Amino acid sequence: MDTRESEGYVYVRERAAMDKLIQRIGAAERVALDTDSLHNYFEKVCLIQLSLGGEHYLVDPLCDLDLTGFSEALAEKPLILHGGDYDLRMMRASMGFRTRREVFDTMIAAQLLGFEQIGLAALTERFFAITIGKEGQKSDWSHRPLSDKQLRYAVNDTRFLERLADRMHGELDERERVDWHRESCRAMVESTGRDHARDPEEAWRIKGAGRLTRRQLAYLRELWRWRDQHARSANLPAFRVLDNQEILGLVQWAESHPGVPLYQGPKLPRNIVGAQLTTLEEAIARVADMDETEWPEPRKRDHDALRNDCIEEINSLRAECAQIAQELEIAASTLAPRAALEAIARSRPRTVDEIMKTGDLLCWQAELVQGAVEKCLHSTRLS
Repeated sequence: MDTRESEGYVYVRERAAMDKLIQRIGAAERVALDTDSLHNYFEKVCLIQLSLGGEHYLVDPLCDLDLTGFSEALAEKPLILHGGDYDLRMMRASMGFRTRREVFDTMIAAQLLGFEQIGLAALTERFFAITIGKEGQKSDWSHRPLSDKQLRYAVNDTRFLERLADRMHGELDERERVDWHRESCRAMVESTGRDHARDPEEAWRIKGAGRLTRRQLAYLRELWRWRDQHARSANLPAFRVLDNQEILGLVQWAESHPGVPLYQGPKLPRNIVGAQLTTLEEAIARVADMDETEWPEPRKRDHDALRNDCIEEINSLRAECAQIAQELEIAASTLAPRAALEAIARSRPRTVDEIMKTGDLLCWQAELVQGAVEKCLHSTRLS
């Protein structure tokens, strides 16, 4: 067992250490959990952090350990996570993990308490006046060996979660929002058990694509496919090849500078040289030679027609819900996302169940907005 006593954690990389950890999990009341899973195209869990009863463990899943017993033991324990949606999805994909007990998510708690800053570092500072460094945020967790600095950083992802959950549960209880939180966490866990397959023909439509012309969309599609191919072949996350903002900037430049050599264009990451640079130039050239009939169409937006048909109802409902959220001291989007309110305005539901189904809202959300729905869509019909 690799025990870093001076740092207060156990680094689990061998069978004997794993067996002892499984026993410890079995005796624990609950487990704080986090993962690090970046820096691969085919994402995988690279490190698992756990805290239980004031003890801290780092499990290395890249050491050819059999994680079956570990996963089974963990599934039977209540979990504490921060922004656990991604962690649970990654653990399901990497090791088939599915929790069978309740989850307390501190990020969801922060949203329901109306905190403006909901990151783990901000919450640790708020409740304990402890500053957590951010120097490890962009570490390559797939590279071995991990440095002591990386390990110390990783431990802090769960070190304070048990205490944090206790404090935040108290505040939720004081404001009578424990049931909101329990329902929200349950919905989050359920969503991580569903596959969210993306349409390969639409995956290139990144955030910001809706503002582009058809010709610009053609550039975006080719550049996205170029990036995806190189990220896949190098087994890197796409942003390590070219991030979305760099792609959008290159789209704008390529459209406005036809025939201009790429070396005269925007500054590219240093890794884009040789064959990568050549294929990037070829991708841009393909669009320049492309017939207009081959340009992609803008994505059809049902909500555009919706806004035209019932814009007054939408604005009235949004304003009413914003007032409710303000009184509750939470973000309006936490109460009900804009898309949900638009769907509700179109379908005009009345009961809590109908509002839940139409707006894809949780019960506590639907109950809170029901009065606004009745007032804006039924009691007063806007002309």
